[in-house]
Amino acid sequence: MSRPAVYNFSHRIARLDDLEQIVAIYNSTIASRMVTADTEEISVESRLNWFHDHAPETRPLWVVEGENGKILGWLSFSNFYGRPAYSGTAELSIYLHESTRRQGLGRYLLEQAIQFAPQIKVHTLLGFIFGHNVPSMNLFASFDFQIWANMPRVATLDGIERDLIIFGKRVDGT
Repeated sequence: MSRPAVYNFSHRIARLDDLEQIVAIYNSTIASRMVTADTEEISVESRLNWFHDHAPETRPLWVVEGENGKILGWLSFSNFYGRPAYSGTAELSIYLHESTRRQGLGRYLLEQAIQFAPQIKVHTLLGFIFGHNVPSMNLFASFDFQIWANMPRVATLDGIERDLIIFGKRVDGT
């Protein structure tokens, strides 16, 4: 049995004054066409409702802060499908500042989310990942997420049709 990794990161619940940096990290991923289906930058104002939908006790939004107060990355638990019967299922989103990618921060956040999910009555975690985003697919697969759906060519980015892969994992031991 392997030991859990040791990380030099810690996270906290996001505050409203973090939203500008959260949005900046999100916007920095748009041009790559690897992580989000948004094709234009979003505004802080357009994310206010989204921010307030992330109640710490049910669907937290976490940030990892660097020594200088700069947000290095974030993770959100979001409702899946918005119906009461799906309340035990959450979609995870992980976004990292480009200077912190490939340094274990994504692994840290995903590991923490898996451990934390039962505390917010979540038994199933999902990741919606583009089929050409191999690093993210490998990350989720490394934590035993399985491909639960392959939605071929459902997104068009710059004229190129892209697959959406839904990774899933039960975290309650069943």
